[in-house]
Amino acid sequence: MNIDDALETFIAEGRELLTDMETALLAVGRAEDKDEMINAIFRAAHTIKGSSGLFGLNHIVTFTHLVESVLDRVRDGKYPLSAPLVVLLLACCDHMGALVEGLAAGDRAGSPELLEQGEPLMTQLRTHLELPKSVDTLAAKYSAVVAGSHHSQDSDSVRRIGGNGVMADHWHISVRFSSDVLRNGMDPLSFIRYLGTIGKIAGIETLPDALPDAQQMDPELCYLGFEIAFQTKVDKAAIERVFEFVREDSHLLILPPHSLISEYIQLISQQQGELTRLGDMLVRCGTLTPQELDIALNTQSDSPSKPIGAILVEQGSVQPEVVEAALTKQKQVKEMGVVESRSIRVDADKLDQLINLVGELIIAGASVNMIAHRSRVIELTESTSKLATLVEEVRDSALQLRMVRIGATFSRFQRVVHDVSRELGKDVHLLIDGEETELDKTVVEKIGDPLMHLVRNSMDHGIESADVRASLGKPVQGTLRLNAYHDSGAIVISVEDDGGGLKRDRILAKAIERGLVEPGHHMSDSDIYALIFEPGFSTADKITNLSGRGVGLDVVKRNITALRGTVGISSEEGVGTIVTVRLPLTLAIIDGFLVEVGKSIYAIPLDMIEECVAYSAEPGHDYTNLRGEVLPFIRLRELFSIPGTSAKGENIVVLKYSGQKAGLVVDTLLGEFQTVIKPLGQMFSQSHCISGSTILGSGDVALILDVPSLVRQAMAKGGQVPQDHAVMA
Repeated sequence: MNIDDALETFIAEGRELLTDMETALLAVGRAEDKDEMINAIFRAAHTIKGSSGLFGLNHIVTFTHLVESVLDRVRDGKYPLSAPLVVLLLACCDHMGALVEGLAAGDRAGSPELLEQGEPLMTQLRTHLELPKSVDTLAAKYSAVVAGSHHSQDSDSVRRIGGNGVMADHWHISVRFSSDVLRNGMDPLSFIRYLGTIGKIAGIETLPDALPDAQQMDPELCYLGFEIAFQTKVDKAAIERVFEFVREDSHLLILPPHSLISEYIQLISQQQGELTRLGDMLVRCGTLTPQELDIALNTQSDSPSKPIGAILVEQGSVQPEVVEAALTKQKQVKEMGVVESRSIRVDADKLDQLINLVGELIIAGASVNMIAHRSRVIELTESTSKLATLVEEVRDSALQLRMVRIGATFSRFQRVVHDVSRELGKDVHLLIDGEETELDKTVVEKIGDPLMHLVRNSMDHGIESADVRASLGKPVQGTLRLNAYHDSGAIVISVEDDGGGLKRDRILAKAIERGLVEPGHHMSDSDIYALIFEPGFSTADKITNLSGRGVGLDVVKRNITALRGTVGISSEEGVGTIVTVRLPLTLAIIDGFLVEVGKSIYAIPLDMIEECVAYSAEPGHDYTNLRGEVLPFIRLRELFSIPGTSAKGENIVVLKYSGQKAGLVVDTLLGEFQTVIKPLGQMFSQSHCISGSTILGSGDVALILDVPSLVRQAMAKGGQVPQDHAVMA
């Protein structure tokens, strides 16, 4: 493996491990099984330290070793995992993340600024360990391992794999590094050093059998192999991970202690029947690693008639007794199919390119379909109809590839709530619902910052301090809830707190003071609450690190509007506040419905249409009777000042949005249409009731109507207010 590729793998895995470590630290206080959670935190730090050592990243190793040592004491029950210690470990997580990001930027040794930032944390860690700064136990341990690795110990304790077997009570590791390991930037001895950090090397023998004559030796190649007797409490997979970055290019065999064979056999006999393939059973019980199984399967592909068990025994991966036990267990269970979950990482740009191509395919297909209808050739019309169905299926599959769960975005706020709670001196608990809800990855990437503003604002302005909550008879611990769910072709995200709610009169007074509202002007509660989204608006008495400068909520509104979404707010003083964000599921392709007014064609998102009815209304009225229900409507011809007179057979398209209905009066209904969304240019950014454009099969451009804006406008004309109090974009 090339050193650069290995480093990229380490950086990616390091980020994932730090995320897992942070999540576990935040959840350990509420976990029922704290021991397992603490072990998970320890394993993450331990893996990062070990992998760093393989690359000679001593600054990361030194810092992470102290973190690991503290966690080791916690794991052994010698030190409680108190709230202050969790805060310290979270800060250490941040610093380790900074070190990894520095490595990603090309800093292999650690910048002086980063190292200086880590010193106070290291001092606190040493305090928990009661160690003086001069003591470097890690260096001492490594030195001892290195010193021992140069001497062959008792030959009886180190048996060559392939001999008569391993009978001692230790693991046996046989490793032959690739001849190019040195050229790839790897130090074979560093892997042996790291073994000493997870166990004890009972014996080691260096094998020179691959050495050529002196005249033919290349000083840049590695010719030596190692047979190692190793004592440890970790499992086989953990030992194999030590050699992870050279695993592909090296030959590695790991045999368990002979005394453990009976334990492996017992584990196999206790397995349930859902895994019936021999390799799966051996991997599950721990005697075989997935990598060893892959090697054996590759070998079997060349010799299909040879049983996998025989191959595993020949390559020295598994003891014959264990294979026999697995075969016996295999006969006891009924053969059943095992569905394998397979995934592949695809660059996001490639997905975007795919969506663009599908969009162009839809436009071209619409053009072909129009030509087919004009030709009146039945066979051609049927073929284009079938083609359109297939294109629609391709569209749905392509869009599904870009759908991701919002849970990863929500999980970020566990840390935010933890840190902000400490900064404000408040006790706030975060509840998360709807983590499984999926939406377009582009929306997920851009919604994080607006949600961050809303969460911090709720904690600062909404939730009261513990003393105030106690005096009001509320629970001392405040609750902040994040929720996500699908509704009418959109995703709704709510940020709810049980704080003091918005103070209506105070907001109104501030708005009058700033000249946003005329004195004496009547406004509904929703209109008043909407004022907090105005630029520079703030009712805070003092400026803090979190708020008070009037910057934030106007940015939230602007960013959400840019995603073709809306943000609304409802509040009850003394009870709490709910901020609701409504976003489209995708920003690329939607099912649309075409309507015509005069010679202009417009597209409406199909999932926001309730029904279409014939026009009927009293002259001069902007509402109609829809089966006993008053339905306000807007005449599209008047809204966009379209010249000409109304058609005789007008229709009303009944729109629905956030529980409200409104009508749209149009001349002609043209039917469904796969709509490829094309964003409007900057020149049209201030256009109301228009959210984008699309290209028709004829090549003409049709505008996409902004249904939320139309519904709000119809409600305003009818003197009604939408239930979610949505703020106009």
